[in-house]
Amino acid sequence: MQELKKRIEENENQVITTHKSPDGDAIGSSVAWYRFLKKKNRNVVLILPDQPPAFLLPFLRNVDYLVYEDNPDYATQISCEANVLFCLDYNAKGRVGTEMESLFDKTTAFKIMIDHHTNPDAFCDLMISRPTVCSTAQMIYQCIQEMGELDKIDVTIAEGIYLGIMTDTGSFRFPSVDKHTHQILAHLLEIGLEHHHIHEAIYDVNSMDRLQLRGYAIAEKLEILEGLPIGIISLTLDELNRFNYQKGDTEGLVNVILSIEGMQVGAFFTERKEGVKISFRSKGNYYVNEFSARNFGGGGHKYAAGGESSDSLDVTIERFKSLVWELIP
Repeated sequence: MQELKKRIEENENQVITTHKSPDGDAIGSSVAWYRFLKKKNRNVVLILPDQPPAFLLPFLRNVDYLVYEDNPDYATQISCEANVLFCLDYNAKGRVGTEMESLFDKTTAFKIMIDHHTNPDAFCDLMISRPTVCSTAQMIYQCIQEMGELDKIDVTIAEGIYLGIMTDTGSFRFPSVDKHTHQILAHLLEIGLEHHHIHEAIYDVNSMDRLQLRGYAIAEKLEILEGLPIGIISLTLDELNRFNYQKGDTEGLVNVILSIEGMQVGAFFTERKEGVKISFRSKGNYYVNEFSARNFGGGGHKYAAGGESSDSLDVTIERFKSLVWELIP
């Protein structure tokens, strides 16, 4: 914490980065950290690898941010001019995508990682890694607290912290939530955060297409593996296009599988032009992070992980089915 505080206070130009396909924790932690650094009178820019889902855009209001894939040259220039580069909510430089990954070789900025995923790569100069913490947003609060700067947290910073914690814990229901999480939430409410507005902004913005896509996925594409507490949902490109898919429309769909009584593992397969994206969720004694890392080039938390496959959707699903015995405790 002393080194973190020293780097913040001694360097004027700072850049925040987060992972590709940014989720609520990526945006929430980045926005909270951005607004904290602005309170410290730092020059700060947030660089996102790609566009976030539309429902997260309102949380970026009054934030100086740019999207790497829209303007890679300018993003690279900003990074090369920075004294400090923060890496939030990811623990390996590949998580920003192969295009933006080149930033790490071009910039001479002091790199600081703040992240809660397991098994981080040694790609930063200062690494703050806390895998037992429920979200990077909670780590942002803890860093501010441990630097003795808790008085800097106002409602705008609290909004980002709450967003990240809420979305990365399934609205506070995952085992990673502890008493410290609730103590932090209580403090955010005490300083005036109106938390219900954040819930509404995330969960009450469905379009008809999105609802119909989710209804179709549950009614027509949900499969429970015979004799196992494991369910899968898959969607092809044609099915996504049929419902005018927009980024974020399938967010949280994998958790629907776990809501079925007796289910311990959910796997969601989405066909993309470049391959298949996979989301895993689990509970109890079923752990998906090592399974994903071993078989699908992914990783994450023991109860929530992602992966990918360059095979076709059908081949990927069949491969998963042939490997599920590895998940059985």
